[in-house]
Amino acid sequence: MTAVEFENGRIVAPPSMADLATRALRAMILSGELPPGTRLVEAKLTERLGVSRPPLREALQNLTFEGLVVPHPRRGVIVRPLTRHDVYEIVTLREELEAFAVRIGIPVQAPERLQACRNALAAFEQAALDGDEGVFTQRKYEFHQSIVALAGHERVTEAYRALSLQMQLCMALNRSARRDGESLLQNVERHRELVAVIEAGDPDAVLKALAEHGHGSFLVEVVDQLDGGTPESEKWLAERRNG
Repeated sequence: MTAVEFENGRIVAPPSMADLATRALRAMILSGELPPGTRLVEAKLTERLGVSRPPLREALQNLTFEGLVVPHPRRGVIVRPLTRHDVYEIVTLREELEAFAVRIGIPVQAPERLQACRNALAAFEQAALDGDEGVFTQRKYEFHQSIVALAGHERVTEAYRALSLQMQLCMALNRSARRDGESLLQNVERHRELVAVIEAGDPDAVLKALAEHGHGSFLVEVVDQLDGGTPESEKWLAERRNG
């Protein structure tokens, strides 16, 4: 008998095998289990996920639409690769959007926005307690989005949201650099410190905390291993290493 699910008191259809495969693969990518550039071999994935090829192929189509995987002429479907220049563009744009939001959003004018930030931190912490690295990465992104939303500037929030999956790929790479030296809960604690600075209401202190929050081990241990550097990305990386 098919299980029945309820949402807001209404009967909803249970997820299909393709939906479940999509969720599982998304979590494997965002946890870093399937890093950027990984070839997705159907035979191995059907065995790993316990699904047949039709729902797996539908799942891969879903993830292609989301931008997490891309077809490759010689390698089939692969997890979207990230180059050094990609990371340069993603990180610098993310930092500019966050800085703009902080400058106009701190001190926080609407208590409900600050509460949303606290709620995002609580969901982030619960993902750490659950030990689910894929969900953890999603909740981490949502926490940072809640910081941007403190500005009450919908177009900035939308611009930040447009980077969502690319940022989560970078976050998964960043997590892989920190995995041996930092637990999930320790990662949450670093973000809890950000909330405390935000609550204090000094935008310059928040900008300083975000700058120090950062990408040190990610740039040294992960990005240096990526291909696809450009003069712009190499100049930026050198400045970050020396800064």
